[in-house]
Amino acid sequence: MRALNIHKKYSTILFALLMTLAMDFAITLTMTVLMTGIEAGFLVRLAGGFLIGFIVGFPTSILVIPVVRKTVNKLTADH
Repeated sequence: MRALNIHKKYSTILFALLMTLAMDFAITLTMTVLMTGIEAGFLVRLAGGFLIGFIVGFPTSILVIPVVRKTVNKLTADH
């Protein structure tokens, strides 16, 4: 895959964006299928749930990722 020449200082935001998109889609798809099945209006329900999940998930990721990185760094050591 070719780099888009995005500056490294945006790596946390880009990581949060891509991780949120992937996780939100997987969770929304799973919950929509489990709760309502694949029936008429499925894609509309999926899109609505995905949008709400992304609106909540992306800002949460931006706040949580630095805390998790620091915690992991404190809990692990180089051997």
